[in-house]
Amino acid sequence: MADNRKRGSQDNGGDRSEVERYRQAATEALEMVDWCIGYLVGTRKESIAAQLAQNRAHLRKQLMHEPEEPLPTSKD
Repeated sequence: MADNRKRGSQDNGGDRSEVERYRQAATEALEMVDWCIGYLVGTRKESIAAQLAQNRAHLRKQLMHEPEEPLPTSKD
């Protein structure tokens, strides 16, 4: 099974680099975190949602070098 993971770039979607694939995976993971934040807000667990949103902002800013987005828990 491990041998199937080490294939050429042709099997992984063409010319996409490894960095682009990791960035896409990170972006999709952050979208899932956004969904979780919304769910927590909907279930009235705002304090947990706010902490998760701060963690998400840190990941976007420090690791992905993208601007912070407004916290989904803000009332703006």
